[in-house]
Amino acid sequence: MGSRIQVLAKRISMSYDEFIGEMRKRGCSEPTAIKLWNGTYEEFDAFNDNDIYLSNLRKAADVFKVKTGMLLDD
Repeated sequence: MGSRIQVLAKRISMSYDEFIGEMRKRGCSEPTAIKLWNGTYEEFDAFNDNDIYLSNLRKAADVFKVKTGMLLDD
């Protein structure tokens, strides 16, 4: 099925390379963008406001024009 990021990307026909490029435009490193694409952040139980993954999730949410909560567990 893929990560939440991959599911959202598929809905708007965004490729892996397009996602990485959009994240890089927003100041996210390529290795971190790849982790987000692969859903690595989904393994965390709790986030805080200073968490680097949460900051990058906000950038990913901006790419997809959704709220950050769409990328987190229900």
